[in-house]
Amino acid sequence: MPSTYAKKLAATAVGQYDLYHEHSESDPELSAQIKRYWEDLGFRFPGVKTAWSAVFISWCVKKAGATAKEFVFAAAHAKFVKAAINNALTSTGVFRGVEIDQYAPQLGDVIQNNRNGNKFSYDYARTHSAYESHSAIVVEVGIDHNGHYLMTIGGNESDSIRRKLIRLNTKGLIIQRKINPYICVIQDLK
Repeated sequence: MPSTYAKKLAATAVGQYDLYHEHSESDPELSAQIKRYWEDLGFRFPGVKTAWSAVFISWCVKKAGATAKEFVFAAAHAKFVKAAINNALTSTGVFRGVEIDQYAPQLGDVIQNNRNGNKFSYDYARTHSAYESHSAIVVEVGIDHNGHYLMTIGGNESDSIRRKLIRLNTKGLIIQRKINPYICVIQDLK
């Protein structure tokens, strides 16, 4: 059963999707909201042409009620993923980065994947805080006529806020893909 926080995090992401998925980052409505994402986290807004997907995740996590002691709010996915992996390895914290073949994602978790054809691994992510990647928030887990799936919402996907379907095996684990493979699941224990 998802926690109250996990439900709130998923609802926060869904709310942003509902408001802005029909807008491009250059549209005034979404552009103004992207600026809020940066500034609400205490970051200087560099403009919408700077990658903002990690800022979107950080903003949603914070807006749902997490603190800076619990989650590393950052403009780079690698930074909060490295911290979450460290939490998992030391059995501390409420956000723990685990390998995709070891944990079935749930509502409110964050899925990290490679970008631009890279193939960074979990072991690489464990020791690095600067590399290209992407993350999205799990907002639904279910079964349809094609099997098990989860739905994510992420920012700066095709210059907007988008939903994506990820296929799972019968154990609920992410089915790895060859292009831009998945790196990590940040388990939300808050």
